[in-house]
Amino acid sequence: MTAPTTASPRHAGAQAPPPPFDAELAGPIGRILDTLPMPLTPGLIPDRRRRSTSGRLSDEQIRRGGAFAIEERTVPGPPGAPAITLLISRPTSAQGPVPVIYHTHGGGMVAGSHRSTELVGELDRAQELGAAVVAVEYRLAPEHPDPAPVEDCYAGLCWLAENADGLGLDPGRVFLSGNSAGGALAAGLALMARDRSGPRPVGQVLQFPMLDDRCDTFSAGQMARVGLWDGESNRAGWTALLGERRGGPVVSCYAAPGRAQDVSGLPPAFIEVGSVEALRDEAIGYASRIWRTGGEAELHVWSGAFHSFDEWVPDAVVSKAAHRARVAWMRRVLAR
Repeated sequence: MTAPTTASPRHAGAQAPPPPFDAELAGPIGRILDTLPMPLTPGLIPDRRRRSTSGRLSDEQIRRGGAFAIEERTVPGPPGAPAITLLISRPTSAQGPVPVIYHTHGGGMVAGSHRSTELVGELDRAQELGAAVVAVEYRLAPEHPDPAPVEDCYAGLCWLAENADGLGLDPGRVFLSGNSAGGALAAGLALMARDRSGPRPVGQVLQFPMLDDRCDTFSAGQMARVGLWDGESNRAGWTALLGERRGGPVVSCYAAPGRAQDVSGLPPAFIEVGSVEALRDEAIGYASRIWRTGGEAELHVWSGAFHSFDEWVPDAVVSKAAHRARVAWMRRVLAR
């Protein structure tokens, strides 16, 4: 009898068709991809930056008719590095120190800003929770490779913790929150704060996070050319950040949290991903590893959903469910 062959995760994924898209998302993802060149390549980085710049939120959009008071602060960056900018949005109706959503933006490590359109979701959640949003502007790859982005974000987090009282913010109730590359940075910050005995976040909200530069899961192959942030784009984003180190033996867990040997002692995690995206399996794996250490993680795999689906199709039933799930989890954490 012939022994069965064993395929690598990438090979197996490449042979399997992707799950179907949700009925409300199938049409929109097709229209999005008609106008968005894919996959990401080094030559497309300027295009991605132009798109994120054109979508930057104005002061008026962030204030939301007076719901938030906003200011930008220039604060010290990492030792020997330039200063960084924090966008601070405080609820005008709140009394006393308020919780904080510390937002690390997405953009595949190569694009995006502290005013990118994904900030809309953070402000939505903040309004429901009576929380502030502090968004950090970090340096982008490939001009500023690892560890510049995560160190910028950590410097901003430390400044926030040290100055929160004077801003009417509660340093003991800070959520780390990010989408895609921002999810990688939020998870990396949780590990870095633990290991450096730094600020102690109350929770981490990892939305469709880029967690592992090795890009070798089943879903990475299955969705190599499927969806909004496909497996090939993911590989390009990691390569921009890490260069020749990508996928090799010398990569820090603060850059790629999936590399962490020890995921114990982390703040509670909310982890979500779509079933039709390349990042699916690494998110599931990260939650599973946290559980195995006795840690706390809530995992949502949104059936039929693509990467960042709720930002692109906010009125879909599954998008509204995702928003409610995030807010409910954050509310439960704050109630402790």
